[in-house]
Amino acid sequence: MTQFNLRYVLALSFVSAMGGLLFGYDWVVIGGAKPFYELYFDLKGSPSLQGWAMSSALVGCLTGAAVAGTLADRLGRKLLLILAGALFTLSAFGTGYAHAFTPFVIYRIAGGIGIGLASTLSPMYIAEVSPAQIRGRFVSLNQLTIVIGILAAQIANWQIAEPIPDGFTDQQILNSWNGQWGWRWMFWAEMVPASLFFILMFFVPESPRFLARQRKDDKVLNILSRVGGMSYARSELSNIKETLKDNADKVNYRALLHPRILPILVVGIVLAVFQQWCGLNVVFNYAEEIFASAGYDVSDILFNIVITGSINLIFTLVAMRTVDRWGRRLLMLIGAGGLTIIYILLGSFYFYNFDGFPVLLMVLLAIAVYAMSLAPVTWVVLSEIFPNRIRGAAMAVSTFFLWGASFVLAYTFPLLNSSMGTHGTFWIYSGITLAGFIFIKLRLPETKGKSLEEIERDLTGKSS
Repeated sequence: MTQFNLRYVLALSFVSAMGGLLFGYDWVVIGGAKPFYELYFDLKGSPSLQGWAMSSALVGCLTGAAVAGTLADRLGRKLLLILAGALFTLSAFGTGYAHAFTPFVIYRIAGGIGIGLASTLSPMYIAEVSPAQIRGRFVSLNQLTIVIGILAAQIANWQIAEPIPDGFTDQQILNSWNGQWGWRWMFWAEMVPASLFFILMFFVPESPRFLARQRKDDKVLNILSRVGGMSYARSELSNIKETLKDNADKVNYRALLHPRILPILVVGIVLAVFQQWCGLNVVFNYAEEIFASAGYDVSDILFNIVITGSINLIFTLVAMRTVDRWGRRLLMLIGAGGLTIIYILLGSFYFYNFDGFPVLLMVLLAIAVYAMSLAPVTWVVLSEIFPNRIRGAAMAVSTFFLWGASFVLAYTFPLLNSSMGTHGTFWIYSGITLAGFIFIKLRLPETKGKSLEEIERDLTGKSS
């Protein structure tokens, strides 16, 4: 039995997964800064500008995801992750430094491009360096760092902001330390992990799957032998070259429409969209509205947000211990089925005007189920199911749809909430999660314990 160098794989995976940490921090930090930069840039009277400030990063996310596939298959994973680190660092500095709204938005878009690149490439890179037996656990490390980044941003926002006395006017808040400097330091705090990620990525080798595409067999053997010894390296290289023997050096999006590839791409797109449309991310984006509807005041809401982040972290660790034991398919079914039941109950609580702890309990249960299933396992599956020669392009397409679905979710929640009430909104999400459960049951194969090349042969119907 092969003895793997887990410390080496962990080091590579952790550095790459720092892109996930920055993704999580960058995505959430703006929520804590929102009350203060809106006053600073005089956005209070303009809902359209308020929405643009919050969603502008999504434009960058879509851009980054759109170009990640083509560039990753031409330039490699490493170079683009270095670029993502540079963009995160630039965005953190520039957003905090901005003295006008337009530069603020431009730097947010730059950070969004970094998110689009990192969310596509970090899990892909980890999957391509990890042995099959432990790949799920290591790819889940990317989701763990996302969750740590989210919690870090929540805690940083909470700690950086000074208490605001009751009765303070908007002008007093604007003239306070929070209004002038506090929100800037929330963004600037990201520069520490961003610059560290940028530097460390220079010491990480390129993905062996990409190097095999470039016919750099010596480098592939060097990396894989450090993972599992020379015998493992030769065996893996042979499997990789077998799957790359046709058009190994061409990147062609039309290949995604091949009858053997298109059904796999459809599965990837549906799972990516479902991860967002299952509705859980509205708890993070609109926590204030959700908890306010349940009768919580501002101080309790801030505390509840930290609790949600902590639960998110704990159950992501549960996912890392179960994904290679229970399998991807079972965890995805648990997530979709569990959220269906929870959303029906949560909608009923709102409908019958239950408030306080029952609502908080249901929200925490939903986060726990999501964190141990759909949140991390979707990234694991997406990093596994696509064939080697088009993995970058297919991953980019799926991630593009994921961020598009995220935009639709964030945009529609206030509309649904105002027209149908919170109860009706969560009942709609329960219908979506039920449909997702059926799709996973019918279409998602189990990939636990298989090499990427074995998965490719199984899904495309190729013989070895």
